[in-house]
Amino acid sequence: MPTSQQTEAAHYGDQDVATGPRSLVRLLALFDALSAVPDGLTLAELSASLGSPKSSLLNLLRPLVSEAYLIHSGGIYRPGPSMFRLASNVLDSWQMPKVVLPIMEQLAGRTGESVLLSVIDRTKGLMIYVGIAHSPHPVRYQISAGMTRPLYATTAGRVLLAYAERDWRQAYLSRVQFNWPMAVPVTKTWLKCELDRIREEGLAWSVDSYAIGLSAVAAPVFDADGECVACINVPGPTIRFLAGPEMRKAAVKSAAAQASKALAARLP
Repeated sequence: MPTSQQTEAAHYGDQDVATGPRSLVRLLALFDALSAVPDGLTLAELSASLGSPKSSLLNLLRPLVSEAYLIHSGGIYRPGPSMFRLASNVLDSWQMPKVVLPIMEQLAGRTGESVLLSVIDRTKGLMIYVGIAHSPHPVRYQISAGMTRPLYATTAGRVLLAYAERDWRQAYLSRVQFNWPMAVPVTKTWLKCELDRIREEGLAWSVDSYAIGLSAVAAPVFDADGECVACINVPGPTIRFLAGPEMRKAAVKSAAAQASKALAARLP
């Protein structure tokens, strides 16, 4: 007599059974979907987002709720304390921010501004902030690790895009839609020229383009194979940026080069 799991596999296909490699991929997609929506998602919304039947998805959700990886209340699923603990442990074990943080702190002291470390999310066309060294000023740019922005919208994102693989970059440019609110709207023609300039100069900078009163400088961080794996970005008030733009550009570029050497020396 077939088990309930076998019956479900026959009805939905083996990709919808709550076991096996495909289910692990779906589990990661579930975490990803919920992390992008702070207010949570219903079962129907998760089913639509993941492309999985509700009944199959429930087999995945129930144990996650029981182990506090998810919270289920009022028909809404949200990340639970166990998921946050897991995320924290993963970040703690990741070596890149640990290696680069001392360099970022030195740069924050030199420039007086916050220093951000970001990486690219190729699946979504986003950049993710993964490390922060805060400015000592009470008026400063402040953002939390884990926040994302479209690649085209920020200096850091454009650096990561400029140094991404050529085929991937071309595919991104062919499909990107500029819908993020900015002080100066981005066009495809401008973006292509800007990416060329970034690769030529080895850094990106902007004044009042993302938001009035905000400027930034960013430079790429490379691994031992010469691949751009991160970006160091220094945003801050335009009035302070304009007091010494060349100093800030040189300082950021130097710090990114130091970070590249540190990663090449310490990361496998």
